[in-house]
Amino acid sequence: MAWYDEAIFYHIYPLGLLGAPKENSYDSVTHRLKNLDPWIDHIREIGCNALYIGPLFESVGHGYETTDYRKLDSRLGDNKDLKKFVKKCHDNGIRVILDGVFNHTGRDFFAFKDIKENREGSRYRDWYCNVNFGGNNEYNDGFSYDNWGGYNLLVKLNQRNPEVKDYICHTIRFWVDEFDIDGIRLDAADVLDFDFMKALRAVANEVKPDFWLMGEVIHGDYGRWVNDGTLHSVTNYVMHKALYSGHNDHNYFEIAHTQRRLEGMMPSGGNGFKLYNFVDNHDVERIYTKLSNKAHFTPVHILLYTLPGIPSIYYGSEFAIEGRKEKFSDASLRPALEISDYKDAVKNNPATKLIAALGKVRSENPELSYGDYKELMLLNRQFAFARNYNGRSVVVTVNNDDNDTTMTLPAGNSPEYMGALSGEKVAVNNGCIQVNVKANSGEIWVPVDKGDKKRTAGKLEEVRETGKISELKESGDKPEKKASGKSAQAEEGKFVQTEKSHDGVKTEQTGNSNVANDKAGATSKGSYDDGVIDGLHEAILAIMEKNGHVTDQMRNDVYNNRHHDSLIGWVKSFIR
Repeated sequence: MAWYDEAIFYHIYPLGLLGAPKENSYDSVTHRLKNLDPWIDHIREIGCNALYIGPLFESVGHGYETTDYRKLDSRLGDNKDLKKFVKKCHDNGIRVILDGVFNHTGRDFFAFKDIKENREGSRYRDWYCNVNFGGNNEYNDGFSYDNWGGYNLLVKLNQRNPEVKDYICHTIRFWVDEFDIDGIRLDAADVLDFDFMKALRAVANEVKPDFWLMGEVIHGDYGRWVNDGTLHSVTNYVMHKALYSGHNDHNYFEIAHTQRRLEGMMPSGGNGFKLYNFVDNHDVERIYTKLSNKAHFTPVHILLYTLPGIPSIYYGSEFAIEGRKEKFSDASLRPALEISDYKDAVKNNPATKLIAALGKVRSENPELSYGDYKELMLLNRQFAFARNYNGRSVVVTVNNDDNDTTMTLPAGNSPEYMGALSGEKVAVNNGCIQVNVKANSGEIWVPVDKGDKKRTAGKLEEVRETGKISELKESGDKPEKKASGKSAQAEEGKFVQTEKSHDGVKTEQTGNSNVANDKAGATSKGSYDDGVIDGLHEAILAIMEKNGHVTDQMRNDVYNNRHHDSLIGWVKSFIR
């Protein structure tokens, strides 16, 4: 048994929560991380005992274009700030894992900057995948390279290069020595090299007992990643989808069948592997936004805390705030919040009260952490299962219908059961319990043996209203101004280059602009070769326009690229 077997995670995207500027100027340090200290008490109050926080290290924009793996992002503070924060978490019984963005770096990373400066003569040219000095890109580097997700902002590391592997392994050792962290969430683990992940697992086994490696994986056989040789866990995206759509469609078969499929990948009982369960995060819409019937917030979270796996709450969702994914930005999913705006939420906000109660129930019943899974009843609108461990059985019931329902279910050997959320007690007769399950709600029935002093986690109210959302803040000091008409940068004679980057976030870079609305003399007409180049330019721009807004600077970068082979490679990169 390890600490993560009984973990209940809280997830923070720090650049958003703390209202950091969208772009890093690199010219100063602002000590925002200390503003997370009041959140530590809140994390404990709602029953979480582990924190996943990130990205944290120096980057130019949203955090996933790393500039320096060994320096806290200067918009958040310095390394001393992070060391103090982790210690405060540990002093409060909270484990800390960080984002490890090891698949790619940003363009300001020292190795990439050396390639730009020294080209073929750079000793780091093999640190990245498929660096081609006969190509080009929209930054007009005069060379091309592999990236993540089609975004050249994110340069793909060559994880098979021994120097790269050693550098990342030493980085993990540095994080443990410097900050005393307890684990790492590996960004984009579904595209990481497996031998590279095995090397990271060897370091994890070396640096600290029970050091945890969890990977971001969307689809596939999770057992490929989760095993004794690679990762301890991965993100359970298939259950994430089932939890909200199974309620929106009144279809508990989707949730139950998803769990059956997961059980086929890796049995959940005893000390089996445990997936990282969530209903929302920094990349997807808030659960309260996704639910057609807001009252389903309750059964969704009951399942999150009771199905096999490790539950996680994304900051703010415990208040039932909204967050809708926008076409060119994830900013609404990553808002700045002030914990003072949610004072007494555990008492007064039904959603927060529910999350705190579920944290208490899970921590008091090891069956929910270690028990095997047994389906007891399955209908479109009603679902029941048991978690069995050490001869004891916890029974979970959920109901997505607008009417109450009665269920008769097999139970364990205890003479009596109690609803951990309602306090209702029911006797076991002929090995079964007959229970009432409220409309659009659920219950966790825990065994009560002679001498047990079981207490309810607190009577719940129906979740119907959203929580309060703080204004998004710029630089952590004042509300962000909404632009009307032309942007401020455009009015000052500057361009704003918008790149769709990691997780769909925009990164803005400003600079002087003399770009006209035409090709600005970039092409000369008349020759066959020029006609081919013109055609490639138009094809690339057409594809880019389908993917989103094309700025003047992006258009100019296309027209300035006169290299036929580079343009062909550019077109192919869009259709891979």
